[in-house]
Amino acid sequence: MNSSRALGLGPVFRQAAVASRTSRDRRLTYTSLFDRNIQTQSLPPSAAEKILNEQRLKRPSSPHFTIYQPQLTWLGSIANRITGAGLSTLMYAYFIAYLAAPETFASANVIELVGSMPDIVKYAGKTILAAPFAFHSLNGLRHLSWDLTKFITLKGAYSSGYAVLGATAIGTVALVLM
Repeated sequence: MNSSRALGLGPVFRQAAVASRTSRDRRLTYTSLFDRNIQTQSLPPSAAEKILNEQRLKRPSSPHFTIYQPQLTWLGSIANRITGAGLSTLMYAYFIAYLAAPETFASANVIELVGSMPDIVKYAGKTILAAPFAFHSLNGLRHLSWDLTKFITLKGAYSSGYAVLGATAIGTVALVLM
């Protein structure tokens, strides 16, 4: 079987073979007269980067906060990242300060400083440290359970999320009262 028949291109090939030279020239002249002149402009790489950055600013954030209703799963994920970054920052800051001035940040000096503070400041400081620590630790266990394919369903994700929030509250109170 001929491939032009299978595709239905036979009439097109016949028309192209039979068409006179003048009709082809007429079509070429017509298209060249009415073609739009397109002008291009060469841009330096810095201008191209500026255009790209302007386009990126117009993109919505993900998840699109104005469309989607806040959900426990992504709020917990954001809170887990924030608490992890905050705790890491505090830990590194203390270690760098200890390396810079070991006499000032020795354990005995820190205990003496905290002991001389009023009780309300002690409890506020312990709460500020205990709440992120408890949440981040317990939510990390939740993520490990997901890695073990536990609580993966929607119901399981929400029940484990509420369990983490409840255990965080209990754990924070327990750590503050120590």
